[in-house]
Amino acid sequence: MSLYRDTGVVLRVHKLGEADRIITLLTRRHGKVRAVAKGVRRTTSRFGARLEPFGHVDVQLYTGRTLDVITQVETVDAFALPIVGDYQRYTTASAVAETADRLTAEEGEPVLKLYLLVVGALRALAEGRRDASLVLDAFLLRSMAFAGWAPAITECARCGERGPHAAFNIAAGGSLCPRCRVPGSVHPAPEVVGLLDALLHGDWDIAEGSTHGVRRDVSGLVAALLQWHLERQLRSLPLVERRAREAPGAGTLGSDTVSGETEVTSAAQGTRGRDNAQGTTGA
Repeated sequence: MSLYRDTGVVLRVHKLGEADRIITLLTRRHGKVRAVAKGVRRTTSRFGARLEPFGHVDVQLYTGRTLDVITQVETVDAFALPIVGDYQRYTTASAVAETADRLTAEEGEPVLKLYLLVVGALRALAEGRRDASLVLDAFLLRSMAFAGWAPAITECARCGERGPHAAFNIAAGGSLCPRCRVPGSVHPAPEVVGLLDALLHGDWDIAEGSTHGVRRDVSGLVAALLQWHLERQLRSLPLVERRAREAPGAGTLGSDTVSGETEVTSAAQGTRGRDNAQGTTGA
């Protein structure tokens, strides 16, 4: 029997038998781990409540034949307590966890950067100091950068010419200069492009000064980008409540042709011929 210990975030749980559960963890050193927690559905379980989604825990496991087995659990951060009582934060955290699960197809491969992004996003949601919609879009953009799918924002996705550029195409990988523009491109407002860049690089002063209309358009672009790369939509993303905190004196300032997730997703589906254009990477 090989014992090991790690810290991780509970992404999801599944029932197993009458009293057990399969716990999917994103850990600091071992990447995604699926393990059995025996007896956790019994009322007498010593650590059942610690192995709920969004929990940040220190776990001890031993290596099994097919699934590892959890033997000890200690709470590191009780993120779940403030998250599950608020619908917007709960649905946002669900989208964060599902994204992390989708981006880690291989179990046992270290993904430290993604683990830190998940912990940071859940901590921000639990503390409630930042708008949940902004936290989610920042997490999704940085997760795509981790996967090598970061959109080109301040330069042309095809030729690399410095921008800003007016056109944005999901299939092409982001912003496009006038020479590289392809049919089906949208034309987001400059403020939308600026917010995309701010969320990708962590400029929260710009992000929190944005209006609801700009945030709505950015959410649509980010959702369409993620759906394009994953080749299917997250089940939890349509459930996310986009209730934004308005900046002082905010009005509706949207893009020229983008008006939300539905419209942008439709545009992405309409340009489904992928050109394999490379975007920039970074976090």
